[in-house]
Amino acid sequence: MLTFEEKLEIIESYPELTRKDVSMKRVNFHFEESLYDKKIVIYHLHPNGNGFVYVGNLPQYEADDRGFINIREFSEKELRSVVADSLDYLSLEPEPPYDKTWTSRTGDKLDLVYEEPFWNVYTGKNLEESFGTFEDAETYLRSEGFREPK
Repeated sequence: MLTFEEKLEIIESYPELTRKDVSMKRVNFHFEESLYDKKIVIYHLHPNGNGFVYVGNLPQYEADDRGFINIREFSEKELRSVVADSLDYLSLEPEPPYDKTWTSRTGDKLDLVYEEPFWNVYTGKNLEESFGTFEDAETYLRSEGFREPK
């Protein structure tokens, strides 16, 4: 486990983060250039080594209901990786919503809608199928004889 000082040194190596001292000797780090209302990347880093990094709903992390993961036991490599992922997450424009109606040769219609984190296929208002990736949803629709709208 990294010490508080080692974690501080790693986090302070990111010039885009701004240190904010808070109560009980804890430290937050803000990303002022965030494209979202969320600005706190490091939350309540404590001298005992405990602290949290905001990862939102990135699928590779098991975040709490506020989007944070605990970094108490993280190695240097893990800490650098999660901070970089957080900065990427807060600085990338979200993909535009995908909501398109696919049509079969016989005129049947299915709607493919991206509802984070799933790609859902609807018949009218009824959920037909749900997929983890666009590619899986596309494969399903094409195998059922549907074509993407132009």
